[in-house]
Amino acid sequence: MNWLTIGMTFIAVNLDFFCILIILLQKYSLRSVITGYLAGILILVTASFAAGKFLAAFLPAWLLGILGILPIWMALHDDDDVDNDKQARQHSWSAVLLTYLSVCAGCNLSLFLPVLTSVSLLQFGEVLLLLSGLTILLVCLLKVVGDLPAVNHLMKKDGDLLTKIIYVGVGIYVFFDSGLISHLVALI
Repeated sequence: MNWLTIGMTFIAVNLDFFCILIILLQKYSLRSVITGYLAGILILVTASFAAGKFLAAFLPAWLLGILGILPIWMALHDDDDVDNDKQARQHSWSAVLLTYLSVCAGCNLSLFLPVLTSVSLLQFGEVLLLLSGLTILLVCLLKVVGDLPAVNHLMKKDGDLLTKIIYVGVGIYVFFDSGLISHLVALI
């Protein structure tokens, strides 16, 4: 398991949600945003892990490397996420949770599933701890820097490109980490 890949996947998956988080931090308390955001991340990462383990029970590890195409497809597929403001008007942490699930479910599942396929149950617990810490740190950091005009400008200008580059990198990592590339080379 590569901790850098887990961290980069977390950032890539959530990069487009940072602006929404800044808005949610203006509407709700810090505690509500952390609780709802963390619950959403834990739900989606656990679903990705469970789906990966299910697939791994029936398919060889190198074949699961084909799942690396999912993050690359997400990078190349231009699908602008829209802030679903109806859900953001609901009450407190549940509004944050529902907003996160509606905006980020597809990205989370398609990116974390291939990354977590080869992770043991113990390592998955460590991943959850890492992602929980990153979530809390990220929300607190966004609370502090959310009012800076330069941050908003950068996210609007380069956020999409940076997200796409990281998605492609995660996909390529999955190809190599799963053994898919070495298996295909051995066939040649």
